[in-house]
Amino acid sequence: MDHSQNPQVLRAPRVRPGDRVRIVAPASPPSREEVARGVELLTSWGLRVELGEHVFDQWGYMAGRDEDRVFDLNAAFRDPGVRAVIAARGGKGAYRIVDDLDTDALRRDPKPVVGFSDITHLHLAVWSRCRLAGLHGPFAKSRDTYTGPASAESLRRALMTTDPVTLHRDASEATADVAVDGTATGILMGGNLSAIRTEAGAGLPSLRGAILFLEHQRGTGLGEVDRALTQLTRSGALDGLRGVALGQFLGFDRDADDPTLGGWGIRDVLHDRLAALGVPVLGGLPAGHGSHPPTIPLGTPATLDTAGGTLTVQPAVV
Repeated sequence: MDHSQNPQVLRAPRVRPGDRVRIVAPASPPSREEVARGVELLTSWGLRVELGEHVFDQWGYMAGRDEDRVFDLNAAFRDPGVRAVIAARGGKGAYRIVDDLDTDALRRDPKPVVGFSDITHLHLAVWSRCRLAGLHGPFAKSRDTYTGPASAESLRRALMTTDPVTLHRDASEATADVAVDGTATGILMGGNLSAIRTEAGAGLPSLRGAILFLEHQRGTGLGEVDRALTQLTRSGALDGLRGVALGQFLGFDRDADDPTLGGWGIRDVLHDRLAALGVPVLGGLPAGHGSHPPTIPLGTPATLDTAGGTLTVQPAVV
């Protein structure tokens, strides 16, 4: 579906002091210390924090069995007193439970889902089935060197205010030199590249008329990024895009010293694959798996401006 022709977006009410929010673990298991810091942070904002029944379960590399992780999600979706659902961490496993999400409950009673990395699978599923805006945001923690005060404040504003979010190009990011000049407007969608690739042909919603946000953390190298972008292009998933916003692609620094790569680095792969789309591309956005990540609305109108080096996104809450 072309989002430019169907701009309707479902937004949840903003979270207010005194509201209940619930921390769940849809993917890998968090540590008790991490969750305790999250509870402390959210409580400091005047929120009443609850934990899903299976947050501290572990089954292999996942936070409990599939049926238990999706139980916690759906219990939060169905509880009218819960006003936001916050993932405790990413990792692995959210892709196993997306088919069993009660998105009808979210359509009846909208509430934002917060998370990133493997939680991209949930964001894509929720948007695909009920057009509910979500938040690509860090896992809530207080006194954390990775998150930090600025990151925590970004999450608070995205949950509890209706201010738009503007990201500025950072010349120090590995993707900063990837650019195709122009401006674009459209619904911002996306998140982690590996998750988006995994959903292609299964749960990936149409990206026609959208701006696609991408971030990635190095796995098997440049070839992994090349394969993912090529698969998305060949499958037609990128047809009709309005623009691409590139966040952090981390861990590729050592590629410059690898003689088998012919002098290519991550910026070369990204430019080679994305320039062919013929849409504006803005690199260098400081969002992804790096330190102090901002919170970014997903599923709302956005404007990408390569000349100004900005991505401005409308709020996910009202």
